[in-house]
Amino acid sequence: MYLRQDGYRVYQAGDGATGLARVRDHDPRLVVLDVGLPGDLDGLDVCRRLRAASDVPIIMLTARDGEIDRVLGLELGADDYVTKPFSPRELVARVRAILRRAEGPREHRSAPLEAGGVTVDTGRREASVNGSPVALATKEFELLQFFAEHPGLALSRRQILDGVWGVDWYGDDRTVDVHVRQLRKKLGDAFALTTVWGIGYRLD
Repeated sequence: MYLRQDGYRVYQAGDGATGLARVRDHDPRLVVLDVGLPGDLDGLDVCRRLRAASDVPIIMLTARDGEIDRVLGLELGADDYVTKPFSPRELVARVRAILRRAEGPREHRSAPLEAGGVTVDTGRREASVNGSPVALATKEFELLQFFAEHPGLALSRRQILDGVWGVDWYGDDRTVDVHVRQLRKKLGDAFALTTVWGIGYRLD
């Protein structure tokens, strides 16, 4: 209801299979996905299938004690999570923030950023390794872009969270570590990111 009041068109689904069908039929700008969906496909299964076919931003809804679900969701490519119970206004704010960063000002096209063998084209929102495109989730791309914009700097996890997730975001610092692990897995040795113990990360 709050999302509709904020001007968004909302498509709902009561189970995973129906949710996947809604995404295929309507091509939404963002998916809000409950980990605890009933039926044969839970939220993590749906996230895995969505990410295999699309880079649509995904916000996971998890239980307060669902740390394993949060970590798994982020590893599967979710962009953010909200812990239940939550304020509907918080969810609306998260949706706004993710869509604002994901869609950005399309008229602005800056030169691609180079980070070792990784090229980050912010205008086209594409990443490539030695000329070969690499499929990244929305938040993975934004994290890579943030590192590429700050080469040689030791960035704390808090700085990274503020720069990529926004200063109004609150959550576990491990969110950064999970996304970094995914970037390293997808980009390989070309992604020259060093762990700075006790601080965070540095792109060399």
